[in-house]
Amino acid sequence: MAALLLLLLLLLPPLLLLRKPHLWPGLRWLPADLAFAVRALRCKRALRARALAAAAADPRGPEGGCSLAWRLAELARQRPAHIFLVHGPRRFSYAEAERESNRAARAFLRARGWGAGPSGGAEAEQAAGVAGAAAPLAPGDTVALLLPACPEFLWLWFGLAKAGLRTAFVPAALRRGPLLHCLRSCGARALVLAPEFLESLEPDLPALRAMGLCLWAAGPEAHPAGISDLLAEASAEADGPVPGYLSAPQSIMDTCLYIFTSGTTGATVVLKSKFSASQFWEDCQQHGVTVFQYIGELCRYLVNQPPSTAEHGHKVRLAVGSGLRPDTWERFVRRFGPLRVLETYGLTEGNVATFNYTGQLGAVGRASWLYKHVFPFSLIRYDVTTGEPIRDTQGHCVATCPGEPGLLVAPVSQQSPFLGYAGGPELGQGKLLKGVFQAGDVFFNTGDLLVCDDQGFLRFHDRTGDTFRWKGENVATTEVAEALESLDFLQEVNVYGVTVPGHEGRAGMAALVLRPPHSLDLVQLYAHVSENLPPYAWPRFLRLQESLATTETFKQQKVRMAKEGFDPRALSDPLYVLDQPGGAYLPLTRARYSAILAGDLRI
Repeated sequence: MAALLLLLLLLLPPLLLLRKPHLWPGLRWLPADLAFAVRALRCKRALRARALAAAAADPRGPEGGCSLAWRLAELARQRPAHIFLVHGPRRFSYAEAERESNRAARAFLRARGWGAGPSGGAEAEQAAGVAGAAAPLAPGDTVALLLPACPEFLWLWFGLAKAGLRTAFVPAALRRGPLLHCLRSCGARALVLAPEFLESLEPDLPALRAMGLCLWAAGPEAHPAGISDLLAEASAEADGPVPGYLSAPQSIMDTCLYIFTSGTTGATVVLKSKFSASQFWEDCQQHGVTVFQYIGELCRYLVNQPPSTAEHGHKVRLAVGSGLRPDTWERFVRRFGPLRVLETYGLTEGNVATFNYTGQLGAVGRASWLYKHVFPFSLIRYDVTTGEPIRDTQGHCVATCPGEPGLLVAPVSQQSPFLGYAGGPELGQGKLLKGVFQAGDVFFNTGDLLVCDDQGFLRFHDRTGDTFRWKGENVATTEVAEALESLDFLQEVNVYGVTVPGHEGRAGMAALVLRPPHSLDLVQLYAHVSENLPPYAWPRFLRLQESLATTETFKQQKVRMAKEGFDPRALSDPLYVLDQPGGAYLPLTRARYSAILAGDLRI
């Protein structure tokens, strides 16, 4: 295969030059494209070899036991003393992780109605009473984990996999309706919760019990009636291997876990209960961190921190993640380098992903002919007003041109399936587009707008729900935010569209956070937007805040901000409105707000 790719490297450039002139600008990246393809093929072969090894180790089941549980056991055999996890002063080897998860698996097996003898083997099925459970758990049942970032979270997750049970990662902040919705959507039969959450969960306990959930606490603190200490039960179990056939998937389509938020996996792992920008580089130095994963605005928080001695002399060589804006990217590498940034694009439920393997600043990957042959996808024209793809007279979608924003879609096939969402196939139908390029085809709709330039580099443009229309034009929130963030007195910017009575579309509004010790310079801000943005993209409203609201995964809260609008009677933050005829931003007083509603103040 390597020889074939080398032959392609030698022969394809002249052929492409003759037959496909539009590919000329990207030809200099062909060696990098081919090198990435070689690495991908090697990775595929390695995964296949592991599957065969798993089949030889435990041949029961069509997939031969190649699973999360099997992989942990394999690593524990290969590197038993190697550090797997660091959590504060605590360190755990792979062998310890294997033993702790075996104990947890046996506790869950008892809840399945299995008896485990002192030798560690699952010897016979028997009814087992479980505190708070209406009936024993059955193979394939789902157990939800409502826990903070801690080692016990991993032991229980791995233990569930070994016991043939599915795991649901429930965001630790959920309560009331959102919590119940998540538990119902994944069909949870049991819930393991942290003792420190019991007080805030007390109003939810009647509803949880009414759902028939088995309730466990992961700790020895005092519990309400009907909630037992799962860790105490696990500690009393043997730590020997659990039979592999219990966790062996029947097919590649078997469900392993449900995710409601982003997660992180790796080799040695350093786990922190909560992200701290001020302590980040100290933690990296203390634990010798070489790779970290970022998401959303995390890197921006780091570059906005005051300089410290800990940010130099670290061993970090690679930052991997998604959502890094170009301005932050440049500042991050310049300040904390030398290190490499690997920006990626993907969705948990999606069937398409891209990797910026060339290191091109601001790109999320490349749409090379070779990559698209292996991982096919397309960018199609999208109507922001209707929220639908644009179709031609034949009813088919239209591919975008270089430099034109387009909706990212990927064909659904046996090689790249879309598995849908927990709760039923109908929930995933809204993510599918049919008849995209020909009758009968089906594509996954990512809901994201990307741009492919003339060299084949892909750049994230905006979410379809975030891009809004104003004055007959499409406004990308990322484009406006990047323009504003280049002002030295602004530290963070969140751009979104708000509804204005009497106007079609949505008007741009920007929430701003000042960079200490600067103050807001409205004159410079107006001059900057008028020079760097088209008039329709100028923010009509400004909102000055102490800090920006973000999600648990460090993504900006746009929907909530849009709902809060621009009413000075309801918002305590300083507000400003664009006075386009006067060429300035003015304080948004109640009188000016009333004038906007009456149509007397033009925006």
